[in-house]
Amino acid sequence: MGIKILWDQQSPAGIQLPVSRLIAMLLDTETETIEYPLLVDGYDRERDQHDAQKILDRLQNTFIRRYAIAEPLLLVTSRDLFVNGCDFVFGLARPSCGAAVVSTARLDNAYYSRMPNDDDLIDRTAKEGAHEVGHLLGLGHCSNPECVMFRPRTLDELDRKKKMLCPDCSETLALRTCR
Repeated sequence: MGIKILWDQQSPAGIQLPVSRLIAMLLDTETETIEYPLLVDGYDRERDQHDAQKILDRLQNTFIRRYAIAEPLLLVTSRDLFVNGCDFVFGLARPSCGAAVVSTARLDNAYYSRMPNDDDLIDRTAKEGAHEVGHLLGLGHCSNPECVMFRPRTLDELDRKKKMLCPDCSETLALRTCR
């Protein structure tokens, strides 16, 4: 079983292949990019952000139900995301339907008025994408701040994470994928 990755038409150009390869390496599985025009729902004018839950509703209704995609599905979008009760989220997963979304908006140095760096954006997008897909594969949050499954609350915490699962999360994933 592999991971399907859908890229928003507005997602940053040139990062798809390296991000897909890093996610595949991190989770020891294959990835496949799927092409499909998708209307990204959930825009909130007052916040100037998109509701991640509504995006997951669209993924669930369009891809999981209509096209019967059984593999974990990750949408990478450039839109800034939120969920009720949070100012923003880097990403969100819905394990019950096998779909997740990651936003590159706050993963890009430009958001923080820092020097642009594609390597930073690729690294962050891959780690956050692997994190959300990890939830789809049955992993929870990890207390190890270097593990991909650690829940970062800031960009600095995300940057401190390594491109790897800790031994406990690796073992849990191996047990879940062997079944």
